[in-house]
Amino acid sequence: MYLSIAFLVAGYVLSQFYRACLAVLTPVLKAELGASAEDLAVSLGLWYLAFAVMQIPVGEALDRIGPRRTVGVLLALGGGGGAAAFAMASGPMGIHLAMVLIGIGCSPVLMGSYYIFARSFAPALFGTLAAAVIGVGSLGNLAGAAPLAAALDAFGWRPTLWALAGITLAVAAAIFIFTRDPERILSRSGPKGSVLDIFRLPGFWLILPLIFANYTAAAAIRGLWAGPWLSALHGADAALIGTVTLAMGVAMVLGNFAYGPADKLLGSHKRVALLGNTVLCVALGALALAPDAGLGQATALLAAVGFFGASFPVLMAHGRAFLPPHLVGRGVTALNLVSIAGAGIGLFLSRPVFAMASEAGDPVAAFRALFLFFLAPVVGGLVVYLFARDSRDLLR
Repeated sequence: MYLSIAFLVAGYVLSQFYRACLAVLTPVLKAELGASAEDLAVSLGLWYLAFAVMQIPVGEALDRIGPRRTVGVLLALGGGGGAAAFAMASGPMGIHLAMVLIGIGCSPVLMGSYYIFARSFAPALFGTLAAAVIGVGSLGNLAGAAPLAAALDAFGWRPTLWALAGITLAVAAAIFIFTRDPERILSRSGPKGSVLDIFRLPGFWLILPLIFANYTAAAAIRGLWAGPWLSALHGADAALIGTVTLAMGVAMVLGNFAYGPADKLLGSHKRVALLGNTVLCVALGALALAPDAGLGQATALLAAVGFFGASFPVLMAHGRAFLPPHLVGRGVTALNLVSIAGAGIGLFLSRPVFAMASEAGDPVAAFRALFLFFLAPVVGGLVVYLFARDSRDLLR
């Protein structure tokens, strides 16, 4: 089991890397392929939407055939194939296609480990284990910052992507060979259900708006907009962008590790999520108020967005408490679908928001509008989440 989780975590490292790498690749892709920040916003949005759309079939596959084949095959074909397509891209459309394939390939990796946790460990441990996987996996987020910038300088972007394609195929093969599926609980006479049954669970809907909104800001800013923002308002080059986004990535790693045990300190998943996302709103509000403040303040606020925007594991643990055993695979992937769809839709909509705000020719006003755009749905999600049942009550 532990070997299974280890290789799944390695796959999640790659998933985190691919969603974070465009911020550092932006300057070279613009220079060599003519891909603007707005084009790459579409590419990253397509990654998230492809990832989200795959969650329903991935959930079915986890419940029916287990994580070994589900993750191993998709990561090899989509992740490895997509990285190779990226290495051969000749323009924005090639990058769009590559990111769709990579999104499909990465779509089952985290949920494969969550499925094992939900089936093999006590429910009270789910939040801590889920946060630990994301914390370790977020090393890929770090690799997509300063280390990626160094690799681009040393080898060029195409050889770097070819190397990533090989690494992805190797990890996929290890998952297929070494992962062991939990014992199946479905039988012909047992309950089967469908994904629609998940959304009929009493009170389940009240946690969805915050799950939809909470990851969007951190994903979009770290994955893309940090680069153009730091370049336009702070004069940062690729190396400095890599350094600042590395700080944000470290904060995201620490945030994931902190959220896991925090529910034991505060007594509930709900309290942790409310507190963390409230601070996230404060950080986004400060960025919107003064997007052109000094580089030190900008770095600190990005780190705050990364740290407090890492509440996904505790929200997943809250949602897990609603799920009956026979719907665990489809349930956790449905929650992941909502989260990833929020990030993808947010990235798509961020492009016209930024473009409209830029028409006046004031970059400060344009980035202020962008940060307000990321702030608004988190505030709305928090308001709805106030009325959600606490997971402590669900597990009694």
